[in-house]
Amino acid sequence: MENIRDFLAFLKEHGDLATIDAEVSSELEITEITERTIRVNGPALFFKNVSGSDIPVVINLFGSHQRMAWALGVDDVQEIADRVTKILKIPQNPPGGIMDKLTVLGDLAGIAKSQPKLVKSAPCQEIILTDKDVNLNEFPILKCWPQDAGKFITLPLVISKDPTTGRRNVGTYRMQVYDQTTVGMHWQTHKVGAKHFREGERRKDDRLEVAVALGADPTTMWTGSMPLPPDMDEFAVSGVIRQKPVRLVKCKTVDLEVPAEAEIIIEGYVVPGEYRTEGPFGDHTGFYSSADQYPVMHVTAITRRADAIYPTTVVGRPPMEDFYMGKATERIMLPALKMIIPEIVDINMPAEGIFHNLLIVSIRKEYPGHARKVMHALWGIGLLMLAKVIIVVDHDVDVQNTSEVAWKVSGNLNPESDVVFTEGPLDDLDYSSPALKYGSKIGIDATSKSQVDGFSREWPEEIVMAKEIIDRVNERWQEFNL
Repeated sequence: MENIRDFLAFLKEHGDLATIDAEVSSELEITEITERTIRVNGPALFFKNVSGSDIPVVINLFGSHQRMAWALGVDDVQEIADRVTKILKIPQNPPGGIMDKLTVLGDLAGIAKSQPKLVKSAPCQEIILTDKDVNLNEFPILKCWPQDAGKFITLPLVISKDPTTGRRNVGTYRMQVYDQTTVGMHWQTHKVGAKHFREGERRKDDRLEVAVALGADPTTMWTGSMPLPPDMDEFAVSGVIRQKPVRLVKCKTVDLEVPAEAEIIIEGYVVPGEYRTEGPFGDHTGFYSSADQYPVMHVTAITRRADAIYPTTVVGRPPMEDFYMGKATERIMLPALKMIIPEIVDINMPAEGIFHNLLIVSIRKEYPGHARKVMHALWGIGLLMLAKVIIVVDHDVDVQNTSEVAWKVSGNLNPESDVVFTEGPLDDLDYSSPALKYGSKIGIDATSKSQVDGFSREWPEEIVMAKEIIDRVNERWQEFNL
């Protein structure tokens, strides 16, 4: 799919898009309609008639496991995970005969062909507005919750470059609209965009250029939310997943490239050292995040399609649309995580844990302290440093079944010896710690114990029916009329 329009047409064809002709308000009303839809696993929503704007709104694009998979061009996200596994297993020196070598070269060529492609003209620049013509208020930007500080852009691709290295980053960060030409840039402390801003402050730069893309092809829209390493280009990763390059075009007033197929582009800059109060905002924790000081983006231009569509999302008490986006990330990033920590079998970051509050991991345990080793390894990898609770279970536990996990934790846990407390970084949105962005964490070893762990008692066997009985009952099941 080249753009959001292709995706909408696909969803309509598959009966997974609802078009609302009735007039609705972008202030709270769309949120309420969307939340009710998400709770019943409803379709994506296209609002044609939004009060005060000529531009329609699309929301809940990723709000189911099936739509999330379709957004990535597959029927099941596991297909992408399998592709990542194959890429990661490409050897440095291919063994064997010519066919082995050709297979590896083909995989590498596929990656190379997925790099972003620069074009000279683009649909996202059909209309170009600069200077006094710039007006963010023409867009149907949502006020999501009653105590929000104002209207927030919630599904942007925020593009910036490291002032020193020039490496590009694409991230999804909310943006509070202050007036027609300025917005708050919610660059949380541990995100790459914030690192670029701090580097600009260190260098005493006059400004850091920023571009914001609203809408693109659905894979690229999602890729901005991935917790990738700082030196990995999100547009290139999108190309690998799509198996075709993302087309980019140069901005009109800043030295950045943006997706050519986007609906709306906001160009501008932030001034290192300049902050303004941003928030409160009804966040994905299910609570309002407090007002705080964040950088300010000054808009220098808005470019857009002539018949632009405004894509957005709503976060709140989980599960919401962002849960399905995060679950896809979990599945696709698992092969890379297993490459770093090979003993991992599976992970689950359940909706109730809002990504970073709870991580459940199953491992093949081999030696004393193995569960603790895995906990600390996870706390040392990227944004997993923010995980507040890590639960480790045995390899045969289905971590996606939280009922089974709760059973194993409550049964296997000896609180005195199986609980680990430590301290470290916490997410900016964490409200439970007395100190901002730093606090305590807990690791729970819920694996079964043996003499390897210094456990002197005999560990009980789990109750399991004999296989021959299971097979016999399966064969006779129709006799029982059940």
